[in-house]
Amino acid sequence: MSSRSRHGKSLALLMALVTAMATVLTAAATPATAAPGRPFTNPIKSVKGADPWLEYYQGNYYLVTTSWTSELTMRKSPTLAGLATAPSVQVWADSTPSRCCNMWAPELRFANGRWYLYYVAGPTGTDYVRNQRSHVLESVGGDPMGPYAYKNKLFDPAGDVGLIDPSVLELNGSRYLMASAWTSTQNLVIARMSNPYTVTGAFSTISTPTLSWERQSGAVNEGPEPLQRNGRTFIIYSASFCAGPDYKLGQLTYNGGDPLSASSWVKRSTPVFQRNDANGVYGPGHNGFFTSPDGTESWIVYHGNDSVSDGCDNNRTTRAQRFTWNADGTPNFGTPVRLGVTLDGPAGETAATPAAYTVVNRNSGKCMEVTGGSTADGANIAQRTCTGAAAQRWRFEDLANDTSRLVNAATGKVADVANCDTADGADIRQWSWLNNGCQRFRIVSTAEGGWVRLVNVNSGKVAEVVGCGTADGADVRQRTWQNNICQQWQLRPV
Repeated sequence: MSSRSRHGKSLALLMALVTAMATVLTAAATPATAAPGRPFTNPIKSVKGADPWLEYYQGNYYLVTTSWTSELTMRKSPTLAGLATAPSVQVWADSTPSRCCNMWAPELRFANGRWYLYYVAGPTGTDYVRNQRSHVLESVGGDPMGPYAYKNKLFDPAGDVGLIDPSVLELNGSRYLMASAWTSTQNLVIARMSNPYTVTGAFSTISTPTLSWERQSGAVNEGPEPLQRNGRTFIIYSASFCAGPDYKLGQLTYNGGDPLSASSWVKRSTPVFQRNDANGVYGPGHNGFFTSPDGTESWIVYHGNDSVSDGCDNNRTTRAQRFTWNADGTPNFGTPVRLGVTLDGPAGETAATPAAYTVVNRNSGKCMEVTGGSTADGANIAQRTCTGAAAQRWRFEDLANDTSRLVNAATGKVADVANCDTADGADIRQWSWLNNGCQRFRIVSTAEGGWVRLVNVNSGKVAEVVGCGTADGADVRQRTWQNNICQQWQLRPV
């Protein structure tokens, strides 16, 4: 064999080796994309679904929306699909006259080991322009479900004017509060913050509704939400009035310089997300963003209406869908998806979508059960060692007024305070649904770690294991809240 032949074979072998190594290195450098998540259909919240904010944190999604009342409720699920039937847990209620009512636009942010829940509230009545203000709560611990404590009112030191839809932007090492301010029009404003709950300077205006598509049914810029990727910053905001079908999303792009200056932001001349008559989606807007569990997908959550005549009320439902990115680095939200279409959930979901929940007592560690799985009206509810039996499984069905009914999976009947009694010690049993306050409960966040109290709407008293018993068969009855662990429960998905 000639030296030239030997050299050629050696070169070919070397090239093959280099190619193989490059292939291995490329494969190692390219993250594997997880399989699609659990199938879901929109809406992911069919009651009180306006102004949604969705956060994915440590294996669960957390969803909070506008209530229009004096309470804020939150849902938690390991899958996006599961949010549709997850319990609505009250994480905040307030009776302070200046901020008791009309709670809107809640938004979660995590900082310094605490969750901050931003929201809008005002006094009773409907004079929203003059009276609605922005506020912030702080979690007692590190649980997104709370409990929470009131932290601060957020306002312009130069003048306490109507300020709604607060959101936080972190840019160039600083924190800013963005919001919508009411003047003759609704404008987007921004101010510097010294911490997650304090505004330190005057607000400056960075966008006003000057384009025709921002002035349909009303001249509105509101709901500013930051969207950041690959060093670029966008503000996606809602435009036009929510009472009409042409509520939609617009986009500002940060162009460098001082974020407090309007000249640092460039407004796109056309909307980026709007009604889709062919799909029966009207007024899509007031959105948030989240990333799939595996970190590979970008998702938008928003509210929409089913009819051209729907408006700014609790008929708006929460929807979610994946979006992509254009070659120039800008977001491409596509078009709103029709309700009822089955979609792949976010990539990286590994848990099953919950079908029901067990209700576990904090003191005993045992499960609330319809005794013996009886289907009779009046069958007793007691605690028993958790076995996963259908008689220990409950569905928490949202009744659209910040209350729920507890439906037993085995019997289809609901938890009920016997004879609508309001006394301590009244029995909690099952009964056919009668749609009364004795069968309605508020699920109230009580302690970090997901512990709640089950508050009967009629009596105002809570479900308790009698005598703090730990034995199988210990009865569940109602009693005045005493903040003990016999009155605390955890809702565990099954």
